[in-house]
Amino acid sequence: MADQLHVPVLLERCIELLAPALEAPGAVVVDATLGLGGHSEALLERFERIQLVGLDRDRHALALAGERLARFGDRVHLVHTVYDRLDEALEGLGIARVAGILFDLGVSSMQLDQAERGFSYAQDAPLDMRMDDTAELTAARVLAEYDEAELRRIFWEYGDEKLAPRYARRIVEERRSAPIETSARLVAIIDAATPAAARRAGHQSKRVFQALRIEVNQELAVLERAIPAALDALEVGGRIVVLAYQSLEDRIVKRELQTRSTSTAPRGLPVELPEHAPELRLLVRGAELADDEERARNPRATPVRLRAAERIREAA
Repeated sequence: MADQLHVPVLLERCIELLAPALEAPGAVVVDATLGLGGHSEALLERFERIQLVGLDRDRHALALAGERLARFGDRVHLVHTVYDRLDEALEGLGIARVAGILFDLGVSSMQLDQAERGFSYAQDAPLDMRMDDTAELTAARVLAEYDEAELRRIFWEYGDEKLAPRYARRIVEERRSAPIETSARLVAIIDAATPAAARRAGHQSKRVFQALRIEVNQELAVLERAIPAALDALEVGGRIVVLAYQSLEDRIVKRELQTRSTSTAPRGLPVELPEHAPELRLLVRGAELADDEERARNPRATPVRLRAAERIREAA
């Protein structure tokens, strides 16, 4: 069952931050990264008068979450889509503005735990890595079709991999003899290309696999479109909570929240005009991390960075 597979990260803190916006009857909350529905289930239980819109690009996750949330009946609306199309999903449901939005970014526990999806370097499987299995691009195609410069770029930009040039060069060499189609073969190639002095305490394949996953699913490009769309969908008094698990995601979230929570009034203006006032009020200082108790209970929470904001006025 879905509830046995998934422990929601920072669940109580997410509920606490969203709560003031969800008290009104009929308030709409969007779980933009539904996954297996752990956060959504808790929100529906705690706030008995809300409507929930759940978005996910993974059809398998949607099916499992649908079973988990079936008992809430017509209070739940599930949509198969990528979260940068949040505005289209809401329009399709006839919803103009929402009271709350939650993003729990990155790869889901189900995707990691299902070896056949190819997300993990620890288990041999076809190099797929698609969050949406109706999409065309797979990790194997990236490794087969991208030139050395493109591979080097994604390993460096998305994986912060200092050995990106070495790994890209070795992959191009190795694929000439046979396609690189399984995680075990890719791990072996990376392992052979890693100098003994550069071996880390963690597995040297981790950053390359992260970079491939981000490229296959266009995670950063999607997020750069999704956060502005989500903020535009919030009503005044509405709240957004974002859980990010790596610095590239968190940087995008931080930039957009800071921009919209800062006055745009020119320097020296004696009075701040309404159109220059901040649209958002930040609800936490910087990024909150999981405490030791949460990390011990749920190891997936270890890298999380939480940011949250409230909409305090309409856009000019």
